[in-house]
Amino acid sequence: MGSLDEGWYEVTPMHAALASMTGFARAAGESEGVSWIWELRSVNGRGLELRLRLPPGAEPLEAALREAAGKRFRRGTLQASLTVQGERGAAVALDRAALEQALAVALALAERIPGAPPPRAEALLALPGVMRAGAAAADGELPLAALAAGFAAALDALHAARAAEGARLGLVFATLLEEIAGLRDTAAAAASEQPALVRARLAESLRALGAEAGTIPEERLAQEIALAAARADVREELDRLTAHLAAARALLAEGAGIGRRLDFLVQEFHREANTLGAKSASRALTATVLALKAAIEQLREQVQNIE
Repeated sequence: MGSLDEGWYEVTPMHAALASMTGFARAAGESEGVSWIWELRSVNGRGLELRLRLPPGAEPLEAALREAAGKRFRRGTLQASLTVQGERGAAVALDRAALEQALAVALALAERIPGAPPPRAEALLALPGVMRAGAAAADGELPLAALAAGFAAALDALHAARAAEGARLGLVFATLLEEIAGLRDTAAAAASEQPALVRARLAESLRALGAEAGTIPEERLAQEIALAAARADVREELDRLTAHLAAARALLAEGAGIGRRLDFLVQEFHREANTLGAKSASRALTATVLALKAAIEQLREQVQNIE
């Protein structure tokens, strides 16, 4: 690798705090004759957004749920849905008003159809809205404390899932940073030929111009060559790439909550690669810069997943 190997990033327990914004978790339980299931899905987001889908009677939990999610996560769009049922999933609550309405409609329809059989009870009970799940839910009384505890368990599981994905991404980052460092060294080797190439090309162009417009003084020729060589000097860009690599590794070692800073740093990687390409005077350096840009773009895509 060259000089950039020193202090190389390694996956250690310290990096366990690196977390993705994507994940899924599920938690289930039962209390007071009501069974419940929490399902949490997390995707990328610029900030933290919690989208709740709660059944009737669970609305008083909303503020506490948002507070709990805010304490566990910094970024990501979280979709949380709660499903409740009566004990063993049985539908035990009858909506009598809905049944009476359905029965009236069925009887009226049967009267209009000659020979039609009377409506059957099982058919009426199967209609949507006639039966409701869970006696506690039907009464509007849910075991809110148990549901809140279940949500906390689901948050724990989601946190673990995001951490596992973060660990995987840490390995991806390590590989991409190693690739970028190698391309940086290759670019430095190719750039060492830049001054000679620029001088030769400019001297040839100026001499050709001098043959048409008269003799160009050697002093002026030397000045133009020196200016062109200075404009093609890429040492500053290479040094900044080295600094950015060190900063990226330091952020990965820090782990938690680095997504925004790492995203900004990748933009700086892009800036230096673009300048290298603009200053390139050789096919070898141009080819290396193209590969460098591709690696940086892969890094940028992965960084979008980090909390």
